[in-house]
Amino acid sequence: MSTQTLPEVDVRPDGTDQSGDDTPKMFHYVRKAKIAESAVMGTHVVALCGEVFPVTRSPKPGSPVCPDCKKIYENLPPGGDGD
Repeated sequence: MSTQTLPEVDVRPDGTDQSGDDTPKMFHYVRKAKIAESAVMGTHVVALCGEVFPVTRSPKPGSPVCPDCKKIYENLPPGGDGD
């Protein structure tokens, strides 16, 4: 199986890992264009770290971010052509 890194750089964090009170433990970076579709249609998104989940929450300033997603995002080339 091969692994593919998402080419789009225009991403924002979104939550998955849930705590007991339905609050995400951390947020993941996903393609910006897929966030609204997932929130409305319930489709799953793929985070930069490979986590697959439906969008259920929006991050607040200071929310914890997945360290793997953050590391991948920081290593992406600047600019990116959104698709």
